[in-house]
Amino acid sequence: MNVAAPYLITLGRVMLSLIFIQSGIMKIFDYAGTQTHMVEHGLPGVLLPLVILVEAGGGLCVLAGFFTRWAALALAGFCVLAAIFFHADFADQMQMINFAKNITIAGGFLVLAGSGPGAWALDNRLR
Repeated sequence: MNVAAPYLITLGRVMLSLIFIQSGIMKIFDYAGTQTHMVEHGLPGVLLPLVILVEAGGGLCVLAGFFTRWAALALAGFCVLAAIFFHADFADQMQMINFAKNITIAGGFLVLAGSGPGAWALDNRLR
């Protein structure tokens, strides 16, 4: 398993990044709708550029293995905050599932932050 670990970490890193890249880009194309959704949940719409930066930028950093540990920490925090602000309605089973999903993804990012980027990563070239 030790031989495979760097490659498994790389595969996990890539898989974790995809949803955040896609979601960040989708927010750009539905900027007004996303801003409205944020305001409906008590968040200032002015934070949307930061949200897009964290999701798309952080996702791209994780994908490329560039500042992987920092990007993973940022995305872990993002997942926890998204769970609290958007999915904390535990009376709704779907929201409870989404809450658990976000917390679980945050855990994956914490593991990535602790383990490093794996085999194929820009971080390895920068060392």
